[in-house]
Amino acid sequence: MNGSPANEASNEALNEALNDDSSGAWVVLGKVGKVHGIKGWVRVISFTETSDGILDYPLLRADFDASVAPTSATRQLEIDDYKQQPKGLIAHFKGIDNPEEARLLNGATLSVERKALPPLESDEYYWYQLEGLTVINQHDECFGIIKSMLETGANDVMVVKATQESIDDRERLIPYLSDSVVLKVDLGKRVIRVDWDADFLA
Repeated sequence: MNGSPANEASNEALNEALNDDSSGAWVVLGKVGKVHGIKGWVRVISFTETSDGILDYPLLRADFDASVAPTSATRQLEIDDYKQQPKGLIAHFKGIDNPEEARLLNGATLSVERKALPPLESDEYYWYQLEGLTVINQHDECFGIIKSMLETGANDVMVVKATQESIDDRERLIPYLSDSVVLKVDLGKRVIRVDWDADFLA
C-alpha cells in the first residue's frame, strides 16, 4: 500500500470497539462515494484537514443507512490501496473486488474511534469538537452554532447557522483565526467567542 503505514495501536483499538456504541466515541472522517472502474475501487470523500488524512486510519468503521443495509448497518472496512487523482481520492477496500460489491458501499460514513486520533496542542481542536458550538461575539451577540467547517487555502472557515437565539437569520462564514478572530473556545460550555461584528459581510 502506498502512503503512511498503519497505526497498529489505533487499528487494534478500533477493531475491538467496532461494535461498541456505548461511549458514542466515534468521529466521522469521510464518506464512500461512487464506484470507480471495474475492480471495486470507489471515490472517498475525506473530511480530514487534508484529503489524504483519512489514510492514516486504513481500518475504519462503515455505517450504512438501515434502509439500504438492514442486516448489516455497521461493518469494518480496510483500505488496502489508494490513488490521488485530479478529481479527488479513490480507494480500494480489502475484499471488495467488483463494482457490484463496491456499489453497496455508496453513501456509507467512515469513522474512527476518538481515542485513536493523535493528541493536539492545548490551543488546537478537531473540527468535530467545534461543530455545534454556539458562536458569540465580543458584544455578547449570538450568531448561531457552527454547522460545519471549511478548509480554504489560507485558513479554516466556520459555517455558522442561525438559531432562535441568534440576532438575525443570516448564515455567516467566519474565518477561524486564533490570533485575531477567535478569542476563546470553551468546550465545557459549548461556546466560542469571536471578534466579529454583526454587520460584517462574510
